[in-house]
Amino acid sequence: MATSDRLHSTSDQPQAAVGVIAQDKVVRKVTVAGAIGSFVEWYDYGIYGLLVTYLAINIMGEADAGGLFLTNVGFLVSFLARPFGGVICGFLGDRLGRKKLLATLLVLISGATAALGLIPSHTAIGVGAPVLLVLLRVLQGFSAGGEVAGAMSFVGEYAPDTRRNFMMSFIAVGSFVALMFGSTFSAVLITVLGDDAMTSWAWRVPFLLAVPLGYIGFYIRSRLEESPHFTALREQKTVARNPLREALTSKRHLKAILLTIFLPALNGPGYYLLFVYMPTYLKTSLGDHNFSMVRALLVTACSLIAIVTSIPLMARLSDRIGRKPVLAISSVAVGLVSYPMFLLITTGRFGLACIGTVVLAVAFSGHAAVVHTMLAEMFPTSVRYSAYSIGFSVSTVIFGGSAPLVMTDLIESTGSNLVPAFAAILTAAITLVTVAFLRETKGQPLASH
Repeated sequence: MATSDRLHSTSDQPQAAVGVIAQDKVVRKVTVAGAIGSFVEWYDYGIYGLLVTYLAINIMGEADAGGLFLTNVGFLVSFLARPFGGVICGFLGDRLGRKKLLATLLVLISGATAALGLIPSHTAIGVGAPVLLVLLRVLQGFSAGGEVAGAMSFVGEYAPDTRRNFMMSFIAVGSFVALMFGSTFSAVLITVLGDDAMTSWAWRVPFLLAVPLGYIGFYIRSRLEESPHFTALREQKTVARNPLREALTSKRHLKAILLTIFLPALNGPGYYLLFVYMPTYLKTSLGDHNFSMVRALLVTACSLIAIVTSIPLMARLSDRIGRKPVLAISSVAVGLVSYPMFLLITTGRFGLACIGTVVLAVAFSGHAAVVHTMLAEMFPTSVRYSAYSIGFSVSTVIFGGSAPLVMTDLIESTGSNLVPAFAAILTAAITLVTVAFLRETKGQPLASH
């Protein structure tokens, strides 16, 4: 029986056959490839947030409030480019296939990251330095806009129905391992070389490390086969001629895209405040209780270890009891613990700050483990890459990319260092309400059309 016959023997439910014919070794290889891609993407975001002070000095020319503001604008710019990358890459991925596009995106992401480490300083080329930073951040954001949905779709289209969330969760694990690696590497550099060396030249080293990381990821991805679901569409000659039009003209898909915008609202505080922005927050926003950068990075590392450990467990739970219960429990947990945990963090005591961030990380882990699997399962293979990319990229712009910039401004204007707690509570409420409108997808085959 041909591949397409096997995949379509259950009409629009090919995943049951995929679970039988996809060998565990292949599924593991695909999962590793997805996790490595996620690592490279989030490694960039992690070190950018961690090294923002050194970027402000060297690229913007000063590390005062104005320099930090402009550097955070550079962080935001990449998110504004994500929807464009999501639209274009989503169209290409649904029209031509996932495999080659994902390998290419990894090269672009790692190349843009490494190039940041080669930008001449502001003292050498003046305004040219921030201009180059913005251009590279646009390229990085464009590439990342197509990476997340593509990698999640690719792994999800290989994974068995009963273990799909567990297999896909390692892409999320890859993102947090990247942040942890960036935190640890940066802390070691600062400790060994000192602040003067970091300011002078060593801040470039973490960015340049993206070159070998990107090469490894590209090598693994380029040796994979196309996803069996997309292969089946191609063999049956049912690939969408214009997946964007199909996604944006269908009431069913438009409703799912709308849910895709609001369901990941909690990602903003989850990823960007608890992990990317947290070291800067601990170092600059606590007044007399400010941490040194090394201690701030160590606090963040504790929370990253907690979430990396928790995500696979939450994913397994989701494969057992469902996506909606885990998402709802995580949203409620974040909403309940955010205020008291930030009270612990703002004491300035290292042990209490570690407890606060670890509890927040565990509460958020259910969302981090499940949300992308839920988004992938909401769309059929014919438009999955396009529709998923559009909704998630818009969500990231609204709730994620502006987080460091908005938090810095609100903390300064209100004088309250508990602003991130209120942001977490608000977005947890948005996610919780959105969960009520979802249809449970645990264990169900992926649809083709």
